[in-house]
Amino acid sequence: MSQDGKGPGRRAVLLAAVLTMSSAVPDLQPHPKHQVRGSDTPAPDDAAGTSSTVLHSGPDGDAPAPNTPAAPVPSRARIVDTYGKHPARYWGLEAPGVLTRLPPPSQGIALTFDFCGGPGGSGYDQALLDTLRQRHIPATLFLNSRWINANPAATRQLAADPLFEVANHGTSHKPLSTTGNTAYGIPGTRNAGEVYDEVMPNDDALAGITGKRPRYFRPGTAYMDDVATDILGALGVKPVGFSINGDGGATYPAAVVAREVGKARAGDVVICHGNHPNGGTAEGLKQAVDKLLAAGMSFAHLP
Repeated sequence: MSQDGKGPGRRAVLLAAVLTMSSAVPDLQPHPKHQVRGSDTPAPDDAAGTSSTVLHSGPDGDAPAPNTPAAPVPSRARIVDTYGKHPARYWGLEAPGVLTRLPPPSQGIALTFDFCGGPGGSGYDQALLDTLRQRHIPATLFLNSRWINANPAATRQLAADPLFEVANHGTSHKPLSTTGNTAYGIPGTRNAGEVYDEVMPNDDALAGITGKRPRYFRPGTAYMDDVATDILGALGVKPVGFSINGDGGATYPAAVVAREVGKARAGDVVICHGNHPNGGTAEGLKQAVDKLLAAGMSFAHLP
């Protein structure tokens, strides 16, 4: 590791730390919006922070550009100093700046899938991914650190598939709050420092796997406050929500998934889950996308 804590050395250390995290995290039951789990041991807010650097993507956004200097990411200390006293004014699923629909003139539907991890939630829905691949449907996959830890080979496989874009689903799968708000009874991060702690370790892990930083972040439960979204902007990532809840946190049976996903139209962002192979998501999604394709609908990555 370099003396200033930047560069590949730091990323490698953080990646190793994420991939060896303990899986002994309390399991929480699915709820109508999302299935989440969270850590009860966040890092202290006064911990020293360091800047992270990663490769820029190239002009097409698909490959690192050679010999391009990396942009520094604000340190934890800088985030705390800048945002630590900002009062939050919004808490919910559609905080200012959160992407919930594709901007015009998009004619596609964006399918997004959360891979949440943790006890009972670290599965790999092969049937779901096969459906997407067989129909050449692009999708954005939000991977949590716990899922990466349980599925390192699958993570590398998904990251190498150009059909999929890999995005950040957090380190401990917490709602993203600066005041300790809860969502569905799940405690969120408590301050600006903990927001950084939820975002950046998994950000660095994914950058180490893919060679570039993930462009998008969705927290556990998808709940955020407005200061947290400002922090995400400062860290250089876009917060993502959804306009259609396709599988109810992987709790809906196939018929309900088919009905809900089947409502999607151009510009919608659909959330489903890819970590519950025994649920109804794969079969329901298959039915829905076949009908949407037959109706002339198209699918797109996030912008």
